[in-house]
Amino acid sequence: MTELLYLENPILSKVSARVMRARPDGIVLDRTVFYPRGGGQPGDSGRLRWDHGELPIVEAVKGEGGSVIHLSAPAFPLPEEGSNVEAEIDWSRRQRLMRMHTALHLLCSLLPGAAVTGGQVGTDRSRLDFDLPNPPARETLEEALNALVAADHPVQAEWVDEAVLDANPALVRTLSVKPPRGAGRLRLIRIGAGPEPIDLQPCGGTHVAHTGEIGPVRILKIESKGRQNRRIVLALAEET
Repeated sequence: MTELLYLENPILSKVSARVMRARPDGIVLDRTVFYPRGGGQPGDSGRLRWDHGELPIVEAVKGEGGSVIHLSAPAFPLPEEGSNVEAEIDWSRRQRLMRMHTALHLLCSLLPGAAVTGGQVGTDRSRLDFDLPNPPARETLEEALNALVAADHPVQAEWVDEAVLDANPALVRTLSVKPPRGAGRLRLIRIGAGPEPIDLQPCGGTHVAHTGEIGPVRILKIESKGRQNRRIVLALAEET
């Protein structure tokens, strides 16, 4: 099982780790800062470094037994099993994904009661699909989204007992992806201070610490993808 350091410290960009397995189909470390692909968020990319060696990591994915597999670029020498390496993510890419992911949670908060039927976090643009009979007004939605960003609300991860979901199943907004059960506890992302948060839902991804870190956001388009399915595509303003 790999210790997932990004869950508690998403701004940690590198760490020393021990190589538990090193094969052409992937490298497993005892701990990692790399987020593995899942929940609509891409896996981190970056590099492993050790004495007299360096290896590009193209993406991290989930493995068996709670491990994280670091997929390496082909034709590079692998580190020895049992050795120590420095694992470092591509921080600029991670930061864009964090800003995008938190922006999508804010978007959810502006469409209360609308179930999320799909989504994808990206570095250039991101999207969420909602079960909505009528599309919202793009300009009004963009204005409200940027107001939440500018208010610089705190964003925090908190762990709760799984029973919280049984008592409040509406916390889960996604129809296609359900939070994992069976571990006894659940990770929630809370946006906003006080007893009535801006948004609160299960999430295992990485996020910024305050909404102001997102920066201005543009809603690029709202598409109909079915009788009641509306796709909302957004981007960070400086990247459009």
